[in-house]
Amino acid sequence: MTGGAGAAIYEGQVMHTRPRHTESAPYLFRYGVYMWLVDLDHLPRLPAGLAPLGRIRSRDHLGDPGRSIRENVDAFLASHGVDLAGGRVLMLANARAFGHVFNPLSVYWCHDADGALRCVVAEVHNTYGERHCYLLEPGERGRADAEKAFYVSPFLSVDGSYRMAFSAPGDRLSIQMELIQGGRRVFQASLTGRRRPLTTRTLLRAAARYPLMTARVSALIRYHGVRLWLRGVPRVPRPAHTPQRWVG
Repeated sequence: MTGGAGAAIYEGQVMHTRPRHTESAPYLFRYGVYMWLVDLDHLPRLPAGLAPLGRIRSRDHLGDPGRSIRENVDAFLASHGVDLAGGRVLMLANARAFGHVFNPLSVYWCHDADGALRCVVAEVHNTYGERHCYLLEPGERGRADAEKAFYVSPFLSVDGSYRMAFSAPGDRLSIQMELIQGGRRVFQASLTGRRRPLTTRTLLRAAARYPLMTARVSALIRYHGVRLWLRGVPRVPRPAHTPQRWVG
């Protein structure tokens, strides 16, 4: 394995919760995951035999697929008046494995030239192949708010606001998100994980423990969607999506 200084794998758990007041009874599901943490200026390169287990490609993320992810992050930030002056950007995401990738949430910790955290970009994907990026400026304890602007679940309308909290990507990781609509919390999600260095051994171990993980995540989301529908939870029509565009 070459490049990728400081690259890591976080192995942990995702949990989704819908409170009792949104339907007849609370609904919760959880599943195990592993995700990659990489420096966008030093992406890891796997040996040929391991390459099918992890490919990181621009076309799976924000912006122009003809440019690097780092270039696209910088362009997105520039469109909002943010200049990192070459500071480090760390990305937490799923890598493409055996030709498949799905990232419900990718996170970019964006640092300035002095190493201080300048902002966070939360890139949300839905199962319809659409994406939207939220620019966040976390305050105390990594907390940030954002108005919802993107259709994700067929059971939740595009209104309300997110309350989020991001820990720094250290030995352990915690990301918390809740959606507030009409003064009530209608959805909550969390990601927790423990950091492992990205090595051949840790990658093989994670891939064996969670085979075809992103395909499994996609299938689980649809499966639980069907269960909610069978419970009688009303669907919300999907509005036309206007992709974000910026010049950089």
